[in-house]
Amino acid sequence: MSLTIPFVSRREKPRKANRTETKLARAKEQLAAVREDNVKLLNRQAEADDFFAILLHDVTTTNTAWQHEKQLRGEAEEAAAQMQMDRDEWMAEALRLRALLAPYKAAEANAHRIDVPPMQRDTTAIEDQATGPIDVRTLREAADAGLLGPVTNPGHVKAGQ
Repeated sequence: MSLTIPFVSRREKPRKANRTETKLARAKEQLAAVREDNVKLLNRQAEADDFFAILLHDVTTTNTAWQHEKQLRGEAEEAAAQMQMDRDEWMAEALRLRALLAPYKAAEANAHRIDVPPMQRDTTAIEDQATGPIDVRTLREAADAGLLGPVTNPGHVKAGQ
């Protein structure tokens, strides 16, 4: 009988993970992923650049408007100061003319005054109605005249007094 021993080589076959085709496929996948990441990053960079350009435009527009408002405010303050000086001059002129014309106004008022004798004075208005004489007596004199007594009705005044 004969014995057959299989030939065993010391060199092992490369595993599937170590094969060149597998390594090449894995490298191609990684390259595709890196390219995708690059596209995403470039898009983000472009969006950031656009947004930054918009912000710079906004800053420029805002600074221009602020400078314009600053100029208008300065002009308004100058106009207000000028108006105040004009007002002060006109007020001084009015006071000077009023003082100058005061004697003439007084003379005209005296020349055209209206004198009404007291008996012809119109007293229909409530504030112009005549009042009766005020009874001024001491308490003793009022008591002797019988004007004092118990107060039963504070709003009542004795008739004939």
